[in-house]
Amino acid sequence: MFNMILFGPPGSGKGTQSEKLIEKYRFKHLSTGDLLRSEIARKTPLGLEAKSLMDKGQLVPDEVVIGMISTALEANPGVSGFLFDGFPRTTAQAEALDKLLEFNKTEIGAVVALLVPEDELIARMVNRAKTSGRSDDADENVQRNRLEVYKRDTLPVANHYRKKDKVVELNGVGTVDAIFRELCSVIDQKMRIHE
Repeated sequence: MFNMILFGPPGSGKGTQSEKLIEKYRFKHLSTGDLLRSEIARKTPLGLEAKSLMDKGQLVPDEVVIGMISTALEANPGVSGFLFDGFPRTTAQAEALDKLLEFNKTEIGAVVALLVPEDELIARMVNRAKTSGRSDDADENVQRNRLEVYKRDTLPVANHYRKKDKVVELNGVGTVDAIFRELCSVIDQKMRIHE
């Protein structure tokens, strides 16, 4: 099993590349947002707890999110690997994920970070607003705030995995296909090492 995290700030192209990676490698896509919505829809104990917190405007605690990821791991024993999307967002979440994967006798094989200059990220997100229907994408100040939160809270996750020699940085500027070829080259190399 080969597990990876596709890493990068909002607007770096993670969503676009994730779709292509899932199709090529048959990864099981684990998006914490999707997991939350699924648990809530199925009215599981975790889902009910998450909904109660969200209804009060509170963040879902790491234990609940890790619990949902644990359930997803158990429910998909035969997959070739997991592609983590939007998780982990903090070093504490990364440490909890590492423990969970170790318990399941697996690990993160690679963290691929898409690097895109800030001005390009802002331009992409503002442009995305024209087609996404997300009004928050159109506001440049909202985007700059998102990037500050990313730098403060999420960027340290890369440092956590860098200490374990798991991080590969890729230029996230270029055509979708060119970036995808680079991603595949890195993943193929990491998979060979991981075998």
